Amino acid sequence: MSKVYKFGNDVDTDQIIASQYLLLPDIEAMKGYTFESLSPSFASEVKEGDLVVANENFGCGSSREQAPSVLKALGVKAVIAKSFARIFYRNSINIGLPVIVCKELYDAVEDGGEAELDLTAGTVTAGGQTFSCTKLPEYMQNILNAGGLIASLNKEGQ
Repeated sequence: MSKVYKFGNDVDTDQIIASQYLLLPDIEAMKGYTFESLSPSFASEVKEGDLVVANENFGCGSSREQAPSVLKALGVKAVIAKSFARIFYRNSINIGLPVIVCKELYDAVEDGGEAELDLTAGTVTAGGQTFSCTKLPEYMQNILNAGGLIASLNKEGQ
C-alpha cells in the first residue's frame, strides 16, 4: 500500500514548485521545496512509491516541466486526480511520471491514508473499495516504462 498525500482543486505549478526555486541548478536541488506553500513537510516526509491524490485541474498554470519532475524525483509513484491541466498531463508522461484520472477516489481517501494503484489494470484500491481509473493506452504505458519520452525514443532507435 502507498501513503496518500491529498490536495484540493486547482493546484498550480507554482504551488508544486515555486518560481524562485527554478533558479537552483537542477531537479535534485529543487525537489526539497515541493509543495512548500501547501504542505511544508511534504518533501521531507514523502517516500518512494507514495501517491499524490488531487481534486480537479491539478497542474494548472505554467508549462514548466519542473513541476512533474520534482514529484518524480521525490519518488511519487503517480498523481491521481479527477482532472489535470492538459500541459501538466503531457509533461508528466514525457518525463515518466504516471498521471491517472480517477473521478471517485478523491472523496474516498483521507490525507495520510493508504491506497494501492494497479497501473496495468487501471484500478486503485482504498478503504476496501476498488475504483476504475484511466487505463493508459499501451503506447503511453511504454513511454512510462522506459522512463519518459526521450528514453523511449532512444530505446526505439537502438
